[in-house]
Amino acid sequence: MRSAIALIACLAVLALVDFSIRGKERQLADGSVVFLELAPVDPRSLMQGDYMALRFKMANDALPAIKGSASVSDGRIVALLDERSIAAFRRLEDGALLAGREVLLRYRVRNGELKFATNAFFFQEGTARRYERARYGEFRVAPDGELLLTGLRGAELQPL
Repeated sequence: MRSAIALIACLAVLALVDFSIRGKERQLADGSVVFLELAPVDPRSLMQGDYMALRFKMANDALPAIKGSASVSDGRIVALLDERSIAAFRRLEDGALLAGREVLLRYRVRNGELKFATNAFFFQEGTARRYERARYGEFRVAPDGELLLTGLRGAELQPL
């Protein structure tokens, strides 16, 4: 009896993991491409290897509006995309319909800082110079505003 319960629990966990992976794969395939301007820091972690800590200009632009709102918590902002799909802060989500080039972007507030998707980009040891020219994070955005970092781009949006 116990082994049957353990097997059912294991299958349920595997099904949830598979569901999550399929959702991310769908977002990679179908999500809109959006670029966020970044302000990188390039640390090295003995435990994690080489990575770039990411901060986004849009977080700096949106944080005063979020701190001035009724609740400082996780949520979504409305960003306006320019002709190259570079996002700029427009307003906090307020339920209004989105205009033609507006998208929702989900954010999280952690330790008083606004975060989009991730705050780090890991790369292979010895390739740090390749990412020194990074100026934008490339994301795939789901209709609900969930962001998935897919790479870093240079000043002219060229892949690095």
